Amino acid sequence: MTPAEPPGNRHSGALFVVSAPSGAGKTSLVRSAVEQDPLLRVSVSHTTRPRRSLEVDGENYHFVDTATFEAMLEETAFLEHARVFGNYYGTSGRWVDTQLSAGLDVILEIDWQGAQQVRRLRPEACGIFVLPPSATTLEQRLRNRGQDDETVIARRLAAAREEMSHYGEFDYLVINDVFDVAVHDLLAIFRSQRLRTDREDAGRTGLLQALLAD
Repeated sequence: MTPAEPPGNRHSGALFVVSAPSGAGKTSLVRSAVEQDPLLRVSVSHTTRPRRSLEVDGENYHFVDTATFEAMLEETAFLEHARVFGNYYGTSGRWVDTQLSAGLDVILEIDWQGAQQVRRLRPEACGIFVLPPSATTLEQRLRNRGQDDETVIARRLAAAREEMSHYGEFDYLVINDVFDVAVHDLLAIFRSQRLRTDREDAGRTGLLQALLAD
């Protein structure tokens, strides 16, 4: 497990955006990292999509009706939002800020378009892009799901190429070839952001002043 300070002893948390093409394994990597690092939280999006039978409100999504979501849009309550297949999805800025203020680091699992929206509002956010080790591996992972026909797989592969073309907009690349190695790479990025000089200056003022005193 990654060594970590209790949240109460930390300065404000860091904001991370993790993006990847479908089939790269982003969700599994993030889940494993969160299990190993107690300072990490994954943002729970708001959506107008109907709740499925096994989903829990507030855990999988915050389920709201269209009128509520659009009212939140009017109030600029979202760091990013999108409409997909007729349903809204969005990340609450208030929820993110509450977690950050508590000294917790927040991960947004969103696509490159959502990442662009977040960067405009929060340029300090650290962007991480997850890539498969090869196009062949990506295609195989999509096929191994056994959920889609050839037409859907071809569409997902085309969308993946478009998604991957935006890798240069992110700060870090993680190649998900060996799963455990990729998880450790993610954890290293999270830890390195906590140790940045500009962040440590804010959180260690008393220590720094004592060390530099005559």
